[in-house]
Amino acid sequence: SAAAASPPPRRDFISVTLSPEEAAGAGGYNNSKAWRRRSCWRKWKQLSRLQRSVILFLFAFLAVCGVISYTSMGEPWKSLTNKSLDDQRTEPEIPGLKLANPAVLPAPQKAEANPGDYTELSPQVLREEMSFIKLPKSLDVRLKTRYDTSRVVEEPLQADKEEKTEKSVISWRGAVIEPDQSTEPPSSKIKEPEKPSSVEAEDQKEPVPINERQMAVIEAFRHAWKGYKDFAWGHDELKPLSKSYSEWFGLGLTLIDALDTMWILGLKEEFEEARKWVANDLVFDKNVDVNLFESTIRILGGLLSTYHLSGDSLFLEKAKDIGNRLMPAFKTPSKIPYSDVNIGRGTAHPPRWTSDSTVAEVTSIQLEFRELSRLTGDEKFQKAVDEVMKHVHTLSGKNDGLVPMFINTNSGQFTHLGVYTLGARADSYYEYLLKQWIQGGKKENELLEDYMRAIEGVKKHLLQKSQPKKLTFVGELAHGHFSAKMDHLVCFLPGTLALGAHNGLTADHMKLAEALIETCYQMYAQVETGLSPEIVHFNLHAQKGHKDVEIKPADRHNLLRPETVESLFYMYRFTGDKKYQDWGWEILQNFNKYTRVPTGGYTSINNVQNPSNPEPRDKMESFFLGETLKYMFLLFSDDIDLINLDKYVFNTEAHPLPIWVPA
Repeated sequence: SAAAASPPPRRDFISVTLSPEEAAGAGGYNNSKAWRRRSCWRKWKQLSRLQRSVILFLFAFLAVCGVISYTSMGEPWKSLTNKSLDDQRTEPEIPGLKLANPAVLPAPQKAEANPGDYTELSPQVLREEMSFIKLPKSLDVRLKTRYDTSRVVEEPLQADKEEKTEKSVISWRGAVIEPDQSTEPPSSKIKEPEKPSSVEAEDQKEPVPINERQMAVIEAFRHAWKGYKDFAWGHDELKPLSKSYSEWFGLGLTLIDALDTMWILGLKEEFEEARKWVANDLVFDKNVDVNLFESTIRILGGLLSTYHLSGDSLFLEKAKDIGNRLMPAFKTPSKIPYSDVNIGRGTAHPPRWTSDSTVAEVTSIQLEFRELSRLTGDEKFQKAVDEVMKHVHTLSGKNDGLVPMFINTNSGQFTHLGVYTLGARADSYYEYLLKQWIQGGKKENELLEDYMRAIEGVKKHLLQKSQPKKLTFVGELAHGHFSAKMDHLVCFLPGTLALGAHNGLTADHMKLAEALIETCYQMYAQVETGLSPEIVHFNLHAQKGHKDVEIKPADRHNLLRPETVESLFYMYRFTGDKKYQDWGWEILQNFNKYTRVPTGGYTSINNVQNPSNPEPRDKMESFFLGETLKYMFLLFSDDIDLINLDKYVFNTEAHPLPIWVPA
């Protein structure tokens, strides 16, 4: 009840039993080692058998990992230490030295050959000499062993020392778009070319010897160069039949276009002769009109490429000179550049008959001017060409990403609307959308968006199949009317599509590339001389006795163009299918059979349908040496590091420029 007395509170007690020693105070906790060992052992014995087994297994696993790590890391640490000490002893800093800036590619550490030991490279001994060249992964080291680079780096080179190269930290192979990255223009505060980033050493690859087909390309180049040297030295183009020359700009176009080809082919003597001409005779301060596009892709691109491959600052200085002299072209109301520049007077103007520029020309100078900004630190070059691309990106008048052929320099608007082609006047616009995206490290998504949209437009509006072989080809669209006309120039597209697929774009692009390169090959194979005409028309309906390819009399000339060989190179590099090499070999043999001039040089021809008289035109275009033979040589190589496509991007004149490394 409530009135009842409360029970007494409950009391709990703990019973503690002490040993006699502890009771006496002799063995209390004193943090001694013996005490800790006994305490740990008691805790261990309290664990279950499973728990003890897991702990023992973890300790054993860590011990094994430690042993493996020690054995694998010991040698690299030792080699790095020795390398550092060796570099301190043998590689002092050279005041005023300016090395090439290949972005992804490291500068060379050591070479195996003594520069003074080179001998003349005759066809008989070229293979033997080339077979001894060490070809490590870095192209700079591989190629610099072919040349006397004492002008750039003056240090003793010991033939018996092991070659050391640096490995790129960044590889863009198969990379995906990273929208959080952004491209910024080069800082105007940078006064000198950037130095290659510090990278780890890597093992040297086995040498890749030159094969028979590459030797045939070298022989063809030497034959062409002989004609140029004998009859057109220092002039723009060789006329091999009349043993004379023709001038376009008066700037040695063939020589400049061929500089990096000679370097890649390993033609030391020819390269040195050409370098002397560039140093002593190439002068841009002259009263002459040049085409902005052609002088950019051939001269500026050729000089920048040769600078990167050789490390010789002469070529960078010349590139800066011509780059500055081309800038007046951008002084227009719309910032769309004029087509022509007087590089001596510093004035620019459109063609005499129109105020339009072609879309391909104003959108296919970006790789070169962007790279010039990166090297010089002067952002004006990149700013000018980037403004053009941003403006074109926003323009109306496109058809599912396809652009018209002309753009007005005053209004900045497309003109001659309704005509769409991937041939002349528009072709390299599409090529440079992809290649600028690759050059900048795949950060500029507007470029990629425009490229992807354009390829979808090609599929929707321009793709058809011929009869009887059902060849996939790219035609033209004029005011809604489809034409089965395809320029040989369009044969750049399979290679570009393959390059995009290699860089992570949809696999459908590679399938389309495979179909189109078959068509481009048939443009050769179905012709009597085995050489493609400038333009073909495809039969859309089967007709008895008719092939897929029809050629009109006005279109049957061949200018020694590179586009099909270019795409064959990309296709072989990315697929390894030997048929692409075989197709290229057929083309080279037919060039030798129908266009080779006995006294030196090769000539364009007027009639690819007449093997007995192909009607030579007496002109060797500069791109035959700058592009066609270069792509032939690379096509026949099985060395993927000979101009590695994860490190270089080719401009539209086949001059390789480095892919940029993120800061």
